Amino acid sequence: MISAPVIQCTNMDFSFSSKPLLQKVNIAVPDGDFVCVVGPNGSGKTTLLKLALGLLKPNKGSIEVFGQSPHHSRGRIGYVPQHPKLDPLFPVSALDVALMGLLGKARPFGLWRSEDKKTATNALDEVGLADRRDDHFASLSGGQKQRVLIARALAGQPDLLLLDEPTAGLDAHVEEDFYRLLQELNKRRTILLVSHDLGFVSGFVKSVICVGHSVVIHPTSAITGEVIADLYGSDMRLVRHDHRCSDEGHHTS
Repeated sequence: MISAPVIQCTNMDFSFSSKPLLQKVNIAVPDGDFVCVVGPNGSGKTTLLKLALGLLKPNKGSIEVFGQSPHHSRGRIGYVPQHPKLDPLFPVSALDVALMGLLGKARPFGLWRSEDKKTATNALDEVGLADRRDDHFASLSGGQKQRVLIARALAGQPDLLLLDEPTAGLDAHVEEDFYRLLQELNKRRTILLVSHDLGFVSGFVKSVICVGHSVVIHPTSAITGEVIADLYGSDMRLVRHDHRCSDEGHHTS
């Protein structure tokens, strides 16, 4: 039996101040997919994530997450924003940050139960940082901070993980380790991330959503220089990793 799509967009339009941004979007993200959203600046990549979160609403058509409106599915979604609102000098530990993912699901901050701390510690363990749980967040490296922010999202035990430009500012070696972590996390949940670095990320993801003149989802193996040229207006170098390509979950608008 084929499960229902985790994200389903049907004839969806979205405009900012009457200026069309996303038009006639028809895509389906299957359960267990690992998807990268790519496209030029201002094309609507982050907007697509915010629509899935229910922070924005379509002007026309619909978007469903787990077969429901995004608002009703929000408890099943973990979100890592591009610019998290965390004061780097605020004296919080890695565990404190991970516990923030339980706000609204547990007691107010500062009154955590032992089971809450266990859940947050398990989330840190899932990203490989349980041994740094008591370290000051500001003392961590850029890659470690990003992992803690993922742990914060994982603490809510989501079935869908959304990430907006999660590797911005990370060097190539750290970025590769980061995507290998996401591959591991993908074994237990669907992942959708926004990235500008399609050449790098194509070696790890299963599908690519191209946001441009139209919005189309491809298996990674279908991404060619012609597709990139159509999306960005010029040919770009694409690093291929065909051992990671898959024809599963191929949907087009």
